[in-house]
Amino acid sequence: MSTNVLPPAAGGSTPQPANAAAVQGAPGERLLDDPAEWPGFGRRLGDQTPGERWESHLVIEGMHCAACALTIEDALRAVPGVEQADVSAASQRARVVWNAELAPPSTWFAAVRRAGYHALPAADAQARQRRVEENRRALWRWLVAGFCMMQVMMYAWPAYIAQPGDLSGEMESLLRWASWVISLPVLLFACGPFFSSAWSDVRHRRISMDLPVALGMAITFVVSSLGTFDPEGIFGREVYFDSLTMFVFFLLTGRWLELRLRDRTAGSLDALMNRLPESVERRGADGGFVRVGVRRLAAGDILRVLPGEAFPADGELTAGSTRVDEALLSGESTPCWRTVGGAVAAGSINLESAVEMRVERVGADTRFAEIIALMEGAALQKPRLAQLADRVARPFLVFVLLAALAALLWWWPRDPQHALMVAVSVLIVTCPCALSLATPVAMLSAAGSLAREGVLVRHLQALESLAGVDTVVFDKTGTLTHDGMVLRRTLAAGEMPESEALHLAAALARYSLHPLSRALVAAAASGGSSDWEVSELQESPGRGLTARVRRRASADVPRNVLLGSAVHVGLPAQPGGDGGGGDSVEVCLAWAAETESARRVIARFGFEDTLREELPAALRALEQAGIGVQVLSGDRAASVARVAERAGIGAWRGDCTPGDKLASVLALQARGHRVAMVGDGLNDGPVLAAADASFAFGSALPLARMRSDFVVLGGQLALIAQSILLARKTLRVVRQNLWWAALYNALCVPLAIAGLMPAWLAGLGMAASSLLVVLNAARLARGLPSLAAPTEGGVHYGARSRVPTPA
Repeated sequence: MSTNVLPPAAGGSTPQPANAAAVQGAPGERLLDDPAEWPGFGRRLGDQTPGERWESHLVIEGMHCAACALTIEDALRAVPGVEQADVSAASQRARVVWNAELAPPSTWFAAVRRAGYHALPAADAQARQRRVEENRRALWRWLVAGFCMMQVMMYAWPAYIAQPGDLSGEMESLLRWASWVISLPVLLFACGPFFSSAWSDVRHRRISMDLPVALGMAITFVVSSLGTFDPEGIFGREVYFDSLTMFVFFLLTGRWLELRLRDRTAGSLDALMNRLPESVERRGADGGFVRVGVRRLAAGDILRVLPGEAFPADGELTAGSTRVDEALLSGESTPCWRTVGGAVAAGSINLESAVEMRVERVGADTRFAEIIALMEGAALQKPRLAQLADRVARPFLVFVLLAALAALLWWWPRDPQHALMVAVSVLIVTCPCALSLATPVAMLSAAGSLAREGVLVRHLQALESLAGVDTVVFDKTGTLTHDGMVLRRTLAAGEMPESEALHLAAALARYSLHPLSRALVAAAASGGSSDWEVSELQESPGRGLTARVRRRASADVPRNVLLGSAVHVGLPAQPGGDGGGGDSVEVCLAWAAETESARRVIARFGFEDTLREELPAALRALEQAGIGVQVLSGDRAASVARVAERAGIGAWRGDCTPGDKLASVLALQARGHRVAMVGDGLNDGPVLAAADASFAFGSALPLARMRSDFVVLGGQLALIAQSILLARKTLRVVRQNLWWAALYNALCVPLAIAGLMPAWLAGLGMAASSLLVVLNAARLARGLPSLAAPTEGGVHYGARSRVPTPA
């Protein structure tokens, strides 16, 4: 969203803080006080009342470590009217909950700026461009440092290889002056961000990662300059311009690569948020189309969406047809065909031709907005391990300064010049970045991979819980099976052929929304058109349909017909349970009569649940991972038993109330099992909340109402197994990162204090430590683990289930 295009709303007043006279926000920041701008980077919490609360998301520039994140949080929370502030160093984003009367946006944007950082609305159209410019400046600084480093090394090389007497005093002085001159661009340009951040730390009496680094650079340059200006002085024995340029180059290399990797992993949310167009063509009163801002849209508007553009709102097509990429919303990579009357969703891409659509939902009411809200919330969460790393970041930096001072005092009596360079090595090598990035970067990378495949992570901490799961409990309907049922058997009584009986039943069923009615209509649609006329139709909920029917173009008197359960029709059920023959449900069609004994059956229709096609592969992957599988369902026990038998699941239970499901999961946990629950996200709320990790299939429910840790958008059951495998891999990566960060500091700090690590090697180690953590986490962004191929003969999963059937 743009911060420089909309004037204040006509006739409206901008809320001002109590200390408005003291707020000196930049002009762009004061524009954000216009209430018309607020929905562009946030949402209102609760009802619109005086003193209303808003939640906004920001992108923070200039942040490099956990100490920076803590500093920004403190600055935001100090603003009167800001109720909550959360900042993530890994995603470089912030979430602010604020009171509209007490803390308009300009106040807390100014607070971030005074703290030495720059904030942008998360949906700002300029945010991506500024990130590109930041990458370009970082690249230029890296190139300058690299070129100057090579030149300085060329001038320093003779001093390394020369024997005593090979270099005259004049030549050595000339080489030192040449190195001094070439080091100036490195100090003044390439080191600029380090010094500006350190100066901000000094002014605000705080410590961040850049303060010890900048101190090390400044000390090295000053000591080397004194040795150049006065070769006979206390610091004249040696200069360190080569070490200065080398460790600056190494640091900038690590920071630039880290920046690029962050954009590819944790930065994927920004790309999704900027998916909506800035403007779209809207039909005006004269029938012509005029391009307007997306935030000016309202329900009922007619829009024209061109090929390659994203649909800006939820609605339906009114003209044209096209293919639509809905991968973000459903996880389905295959484009979907949409024609007149078809539904389109905000954030999906028009791939082929220009179409017109009628707007139904805009802004925060769209499915796209729900997905973005979930991803924003997850990106700012701090898992327990990350919170621990953040708590030790500031004390660790204080320890760095004290350790450098102690090393300086220890070595000073023996050799002041060497003492200063030992202190420089300690300042540079002891970096907390690897520790603070170890957990959040890995989890954000995993969350990004899951989101690209159609699984939204609502709680980052749940990835850690999911990695330890040893039992997965499924609800039946909508998880193991598709939402609807299919017609599997038609038994005609002989009065009319099966196909004709099916068309008669479908003629009644098309007036009902019952799942079985829809299944009848779908089955009859493939067999031609019906010639039955229906009148006086009545529906009895839970029982069936009654109507009068006759053939078209026929003089026959309409006859009463019944369609529904055996009880509704007045007939006994087939032997063998509810439907017989292995079917889950039976529906009967019969001619009505005054007495039940006089009714004549026309046909019986048997329906059954359809298992998801990917179920065998998903269960096989869970079995190979040592995970037990159970089914807990509120459906009838006979129906659950048949589905479990067809799926090969030995542990199941039917006729479960929500309380029964909850008791079963609690009993499993009491026996020491870690349980993941897969349900519908709404009716299974209590058991989803009680499970160690939970999944909900989110095809038809408001995402904000779901109580699960993960939301599966596309309904692909295989994603459950893949998510568990990715969570285990994520936890391994986190542990590897933490071990590396701990071992690096435990090894390098003593070496630097002992004077065994030169400054250039300290710079290399510091850059490599952070870079290795991010590179290791980037492996998680490659995609989800693939499931194993089917094995001949299949696998019976119930036979190997380690969890007994719940009592």
